[in-house]
Amino acid sequence: MRYPNFDNISVDNGWAFSSVRSIERWTHGYHRYPAKFLPDVVKRLIESYAGEGKTVADPFAGCGTTLVEAKIHGCKSIGTDINPIAVLITKVKTTPIEPDDLEKHYSGYVAKFKGYDRERFVGLKVHERLDYWFREEEKGKIAYLYQLASEESDTDIKDFFLVAISHILKSCSWWLQSSTKAQKDPNKNIQDPFLAFKQHCTSMIKGNKQFYNELSKKRFIDIECNIRLSDARHTELKDESADVIITSPPYVTSYEYADIHQLTGYWMNYFSDITKFRRPFIGTSYSGNKSIDIQNSFLGKKIVNELYGKEKKLAFDVANYFNDILAVSYEMARILRPGGVACVVIGNTTLRNVHVKSAEVLYGYLCKAGFMKVEVIKRNIPFKLMPTLRDEKTGKFTTMENRNCKKVYPDEFIIIMKKK
Repeated sequence: MRYPNFDNISVDNGWAFSSVRSIERWTHGYHRYPAKFLPDVVKRLIESYAGEGKTVADPFAGCGTTLVEAKIHGCKSIGTDINPIAVLITKVKTTPIEPDDLEKHYSGYVAKFKGYDRERFVGLKVHERLDYWFREEEKGKIAYLYQLASEESDTDIKDFFLVAISHILKSCSWWLQSSTKAQKDPNKNIQDPFLAFKQHCTSMIKGNKQFYNELSKKRFIDIECNIRLSDARHTELKDESADVIITSPPYVTSYEYADIHQLTGYWMNYFSDITKFRRPFIGTSYSGNKSIDIQNSFLGKKIVNELYGKEKKLAFDVANYFNDILAVSYEMARILRPGGVACVVIGNTTLRNVHVKSAEVLYGYLCKAGFMKVEVIKRNIPFKLMPTLRDEKTGKFTTMENRNCKKVYPDEFIIIMKKK
């Protein structure tokens, strides 16, 4: 198969959106999330390839950016994600709540802070990993916040408060604030959970009001929007049920999403042992794969064989990733209607001085799955949205101060394909 030479594609500055603050619009700012899908990218893709009344799908829904933008544009939407925490965040972000009702519940919630019994909650045993990340004082207050949320009878309100609690966990723990890796900051100025909750909830309430009012004005409040816990490799969505797919799969060896959300996972009982929770994630190094066999991609095999000569484990991880992306390509073809469009955002990287052309491999897979090219766009990634520096020796994300640093995600590709 002849691939377009992605290296020769010029950057389209019209897709950078470096000066916009769309991540603070509507409900997009409800919860921190690594490498967030930029809302303006999704907005432009919806306006170009979807339209009011169409059904938009996102098999890697993450924190729900595609579904929020779909609802604002009057599109039906369906999202899936393998991470139950992502599903909770997306469910809350796409559920507008009547503003006065939310304010009433919030006022009643914070009024109960006066009833906090320190003697009862400080020293409370929750999970040994939470003992590692939290001081006793903050742990007690978070336990109280969680108890109050759990007592809410209205499910939408309860989930709203749970997302607010989830968001503040890193600020109220030893977790290094700017890091997407699990590491402690012994010099951290740890926030008070009650104060952090009130500050973030106030921001969320403002976003909900904007979202609710905009949807009401457009009469889109009741537009169908569903998020389900499911694997992008086999979503269980109906055949030919979507008009457009807008998604961004995890980048190869970029983030361990299970680890990033471990504080919420332990607090909210999504798991008691993170080891098993990690394994099914796409792109994880914890899959246990010990094969470099690549299906249906000569380019993929070439990349993996080159990596195998430098670091076997890394070759196994990339091979597993490519095979997973192949399965996702066929699944997208299954759920998309004939003539429907798939818009996939993905970036290339460099590992052990091997150029890992994930975008080109994905492009080849989509062609094999029954898609034909519409357009391939190259856009710069603003540094503030995604770590782009990696240590050449260790492979870990790093900073400009590291003399071994190298840019690994300076830009990304938007691959737009039509199902035949």
